Amino acid sequence: MPGSFHPLATPLGDLGAAFDEDGRLVQLIRLHGRPPAVPAGPVPKSLPYLKRQMDAYFSGNLRDFNIPMLAEGTDFQRRVWKELQKIPYGQAISYLELARRLGDEKCIRAAARANGANPLIILIPCHRVIGSDGSLVGYGGGLDMKEYLLRLEGVLPKAPPQPALPLEWL
Repeated sequence: MPGSFHPLATPLGDLGAAFDEDGRLVQLIRLHGRPPAVPAGPVPKSLPYLKRQMDAYFSGNLRDFNIPMLAEGTDFQRRVWKELQKIPYGQAISYLELARRLGDEKCIRAAARANGANPLIILIPCHRVIGSDGSLVGYGGGLDMKEYLLRLEGVLPKAPPQPALPLEWL
């Protein structure tokens, strides 16, 4: 159970950051415009540090996070999340490759479910797992967020600038 819950502004909208009583980040989720579901609670000492790291990440100046965190889940989920943390910034792997790295191609669906249950989006980079054909499939924060993060990290090419509308259209 979190000790506190705080909104965190990002270029993708507010995220919700939950901390335990020891100040460890236990959940980072996209709020999709919804207000936090629980009272804010005390401000942990690690919240300003998380904000600075997220700002640096979104400005392209941070590749690895160093924030006290605790991802609670089953043994298998924790194995998957640990494997996700080995995927370098700027790279992506397929769900099949994730299953292979876990030692069993047959666990692909279980690995995908554990990937989707990741309580710490961005910090545990579940967005770096894509379909075998390169498609952007499955992401709890939404496929728009996954695409944004992969473009930010250089996995996908930067989006071309949108042409200006002709003045007669305005």
